[in-house]
Amino acid sequence: MPAETIRLTTAQAIIRYLAAQFIEIDGKKTRICGGGFGIFGHGNVTCLGEALYPMQEALPLYRGQNEQSMGFAAAAYAKYHLRRRFMFCTASAGPGTANLLTAAALAHANRLPMLMLCGDTFLTRLPDPVLQQLEHFGNPALGLNDGFKAVSRYWDRITHPAQVIQSLPAALATMLDPADCGPAFIALPQDVQGWAYDYPAALFEERVHRIRRQAPDAQEVAEAAALLAGAERPILIAGGGVQYSGAVAELTAFAETHGIPVVETIAGRANMRATHPLNTGPIGVTGSDSANAVAEAADVILSVGSRLQDFTTGSWTAFAADARILSLNAARHDAGKHLALPVVGDAKLGLASLSSALGAYTAPESWRSFAAGERVKWDAYVAENVKPGNRPNSYAQAIGVVNALCEPRDRVVTAAGGLPAEVTANWRTLDIGTVDVEFGFSCMGYEIAGGWGARIAQAEKEPEADTIVFVGDGSYLLMNSDIYSSVLTGKKLIILVLDNGGFAVINKLQNNTGNESFNNLIADCPTMPEAFAVDFAAHAAAMGAHAEEVANPGELGAAFTQAKARDRTSVIVMKVDAYEGWTTEGHTWWEVGTPEVSESEAVRAAHLEVESARPRQRKGV
Repeated sequence: MPAETIRLTTAQAIIRYLAAQFIEIDGKKTRICGGGFGIFGHGNVTCLGEALYPMQEALPLYRGQNEQSMGFAAAAYAKYHLRRRFMFCTASAGPGTANLLTAAALAHANRLPMLMLCGDTFLTRLPDPVLQQLEHFGNPALGLNDGFKAVSRYWDRITHPAQVIQSLPAALATMLDPADCGPAFIALPQDVQGWAYDYPAALFEERVHRIRRQAPDAQEVAEAAALLAGAERPILIAGGGVQYSGAVAELTAFAETHGIPVVETIAGRANMRATHPLNTGPIGVTGSDSANAVAEAADVILSVGSRLQDFTTGSWTAFAADARILSLNAARHDAGKHLALPVVGDAKLGLASLSSALGAYTAPESWRSFAAGERVKWDAYVAENVKPGNRPNSYAQAIGVVNALCEPRDRVVTAAGGLPAEVTANWRTLDIGTVDVEFGFSCMGYEIAGGWGARIAQAEKEPEADTIVFVGDGSYLLMNSDIYSSVLTGKKLIILVLDNGGFAVINKLQNNTGNESFNNLIADCPTMPEAFAVDFAAHAAAMGAHAEEVANPGELGAAFTQAKARDRTSVIVMKVDAYEGWTTEGHTWWEVGTPEVSESEAVRAAHLEVESARPRQRKGV
């Protein structure tokens, strides 16, 4: 007897398949795909739009204002859900799809699942060249969508309706794989979207998926345990993979059982509350004196769930030259970096196995006391650094004010520029998994869009909490339209716009390398005859938000308290100093290219100063 079939278009089959895929989270079955973000054009409205219309309840579609920001929102949604759920983004052929490229790169760098369903030119080529088509004279099959191959973990072009049967499960498997996780891109030619096929009904039956947990190799665990057992000054680097694995409890138990100080990466912020006695602080270029002092003195470093980015390792100067590195990671590529002793496997299972193999080992009490003492000194510095009135208005002061007024489950979102460093260094974690600092791709524009995506996710699970966005004036001007999105969808945000008059953190880097201020601060742009101050509050109010400008941290606190009581998006603007407002402590060396030859004595001197730290840089051993 022939198997039952359903005749559907390619687009209809894709949407029905997505609606039938579930995952169990905290004992509750829920759809893996939380819906989508979409802007329709001629490349996706007639067929994919038709397929989405009857599925609005199962897969709600959020209308975006910009395809790039849609992708950022999808990435933040996936991050909130610890990669166990994702959103799709649909864009039309041509510039609509091209706008997603930056967001795909962000999701790829941060190992976040996101599905892109994008229009493409006609497979038959009968109407070629069509509107918005890029023609390659010697390769008619090459098009804009091929550009996504560099920023996708999975890429496919559907050239026949039957390919959906293979392609969609493969894309989903990639997005759910802890080692391979990242964005999936599916190009949908406009004619193929509407072609019909007799699909097996079994393709659309409900299926409950699970996230794979790979147990580490016993020999790798034994070798790692033997190395750790001989350590006199061990540390544990807690990366973002700890939260994605759901291994926060195991990390804490491991540290407590074996008395090992914990330092956090940027992606790993909020693996521990700030008050935990073994939490030694954030490490690296945007870190803390406490974590960096402990890292520099450590003899064995256990990295868990980190890709060991240069901001974590101080461009590989943060550790002693003879320190040994162990790396527990689900991804083989990450586990073996810099000749680390790899333990390839799930963080939750790996920490349990490693703890068992370590037995009764505990780090010397003198080492724990040293780490705790360094953290006490750092906490004292932060307390003074965030104090209002200690200098002109600063990022740190704003962070301190907000931190003191937040509830434990409020979520903080920021990205790019100077705020990631300031939030990482000065924010005291109130609860697990409540900090989203996007610094994997360090992408301007993520802040407000990512806040919107995070709020959509947060509203599903803990609607009483707030999503708080820290954004500079530069990123605000780059991408702000999701203030309007948040108002339209009723997804309240509290947005702090901290205006330092341009790209001040890059101006700081420019000055720190001996260069004069040039083309970063608005006042220093030679092509602008007259500096013009943007009225950010008026602009945000025009998009439906409650908006106001405050003069100082005291007024900021009062405005923030009122914003928490409101049920709609609030934007609070405060000017901060571009020169004197920075956190000056806690930084490791960071390799940047500096001119070896220059007419400027200051540039030459800065080059020599930068190069003086190079002997400390590990060379892969």
